[in-house]
Amino acid sequence: MTAVWKHELKNYFHSLTAYVFGAFLLAFTGIGAMLYNIQAAVSNFEYVLSFCSLVFVVIVPVLTMRAIAEERRQKTDQLLYSLPITTLQVILGKYLALLAVYLIPLCVISLYPLVFAQYGEVCLRTAYGSILAFFILGAALIAVGVFISSLTDNQGMAAGIGVAVILLNYYSVSLSEYASATAAGSAVALAVLALLLGLVIRCLTRNGNVAYWVSFLLILAITALYVVDSSAFEGLLPDIMAKLSLFERFNTFVNGVFDMTAIVFYLTVIVFFLFLSVQSLEKRRYN
Repeated sequence: MTAVWKHELKNYFHSLTAYVFGAFLLAFTGIGAMLYNIQAAVSNFEYVLSFCSLVFVVIVPVLTMRAIAEERRQKTDQLLYSLPITTLQVILGKYLALLAVYLIPLCVISLYPLVFAQYGEVCLRTAYGSILAFFILGAALIAVGVFISSLTDNQGMAAGIGVAVILLNYYSVSLSEYASATAAGSAVALAVLALLLGLVIRCLTRNGNVAYWVSFLLILAITALYVVDSSAFEGLLPDIMAKLSLFERFNTFVNGVFDMTAIVFYLTVIVFFLFLSVQSLEKRRYN
């Protein structure tokens, strides 16, 4: 795993990827600090991080698009399968290299509250609690990007899908206000999600029977629950959209509350998408 980590880290710094990622993150942070901390004379550095979270929509797909897609395009993924390491170690090596690239500009950003504290009163506990949450938020989004990269050998497609997924998650709370709150609308949306889950299983396992049966049983369960108690589906779709928002949970830290449930949620997202990435790579190995 260490060899994969070193190899990936070297590749990122021999190309423009790490530098573009760091430059965009530091540029947005600088603009946010100028707007909030300097121009508006606000001492809350966490507001800057809330402003900067939008940049993840662009920089995370750019950072993760080549993680596995490039290996598949150049057919060098076959070499990974011949190494005396497991698929999990390959994914963890690549993921930790991405985290290292992300952590470098974040270390620079972590100095900002100390600098501003020299010229005013800055709540360092809230600022550094938000920086920690900002790091874990980015780590969760990077895990999502790694999984998307594992599904295709086209970097452009991986980046495009990544931008769409993260942008949808960023605006999911706003979109939930326009989503159907009726029981029927929620039931239909859950049925569509069941079909999408079947599609993901089909892509990961290439086992159509398992995918079809999973989707069928989930839709059957949704239908049965709707018939028994349709009131349970009232407002369910907007609530799910709001609960699945990674960015909305980050706002809790911006408001000065250290939310352990949000940390657990982020860690769960990381583990889940890294698991899916391992399964995607395993499928290709055995095919």
